[in-house]
Amino acid sequence: MSFRVLDVATVGRMRLTKLGHSCVRIEHDGTVLVLDPGVFTEAGAVDGADAVLITHEHPDHYHPDHLRATDAPVYTIAAVAAQIRESAPDLAERVTVVGAGEEFAPAGIPVIAVGELHAVIHPELPRFDNSGYLLTLGETTVFHPGDALTGPGRPVDVLLAPVCAPWMKVAEGIDFARSVGAPRNVAIHDRVYSDAGLGIADGHFGRFLGAAGLDYVRLPGGADL
Repeated sequence: MSFRVLDVATVGRMRLTKLGHSCVRIEHDGTVLVLDPGVFTEAGAVDGADAVLITHEHPDHYHPDHLRATDAPVYTIAAVAAQIRESAPDLAERVTVVGAGEEFAPAGIPVIAVGELHAVIHPELPRFDNSGYLLTLGETTVFHPGDALTGPGRPVDVLLAPVCAPWMKVAEGIDFARSVGAPRNVAIHDRVYSDAGLGIADGHFGRFLGAAGLDYVRLPGGADL
């Protein structure tokens, strides 16, 4: 199968592949981690995965059929683990629960769980649990925030930056990316807007992050960087 590939060649031996919406596949020194394979994720995303990480329970980030397509261990928060036990018990024995601030090493890759709560969707709706993941891949760090604007509290090389969501204004996404200050920003959470809306969001992200000396890219279908 073919993937849309972003090779971050300037920051180490790492390949980062965008696989739809918020799912990314990261390869480093022969190890493959897949984050947030959900309903908008291409089939085959978990092929060859050594571990799968899930930030929270929403279906655009977690879909059990992707987990059934691999034997890899799954690392996630307690809320997702509870949902798996209830709706996909055949997967439960492969799940390891992680909590905020915890350091763990799926397939030998150092990871820190960051944050505890999903961004506010509406004040009258309950807050969901959410954990971002800060990965260290040799000398390169990558941060996936899930559905939150909670930063890692330390410098990172690559931010997987949400660009459109029911819980976020474009201005908030831009300010979050600027606060993290990663030299490279790769757009995720991008299946909510139309192509026209994404064009507007890309223009704003590119303008403001570029002015701050930060790179921004959202990969169109079939494009490599």
